[in-house]
Amino acid sequence: MVALLIAEDDEDISLVLARVFKRTGMTVLRASDGWAAFETIVDQRPDVVLTDLGMPRMDGWELIDAIRAHEDGGIRRVPVAVLSGHLRPGDPRAASSKVCAILLKPCPNDQLLATMDELVTIGPHDHDRADSRCPADLPVSV
Repeated sequence: MVALLIAEDDEDISLVLARVFKRTGMTVLRASDGWAAFETIVDQRPDVVLTDLGMPRMDGWELIDAIRAHEDGGIRRVPVAVLSGHLRPGDPRAASSKVCAILLKPCPNDQLLATMDELVTIGPHDHDRADSRCPADLPVSV
């Protein structure tokens, strides 16, 4: 069974997202801030991560950086998608963060599910190599 971690500080949004993904048969883990999300990733090793950007203790960008810098390749290579309502066009962090997909709130459930399904199908992958399978590195991204 696929395990998804949702890193989202808004409890209502987190609950709705969890419900959407549980209906697909995923095991859903939740964390209400970036630091708790990072600890969960290290302890539980989810197959894919969906993170908000604006969170306490460690924001989404810092969470992605911590994941990508981790010494364990299984953690470092986990697919990560951002779901945010606060991303500004042209934000340079989007290009340099090694995130696999960026979705803007509100995001239709079908697009959200398709994106996460694609990341699960691709599985763990490198983000520092020219032959990366990361959707963010492909000519057309979700």
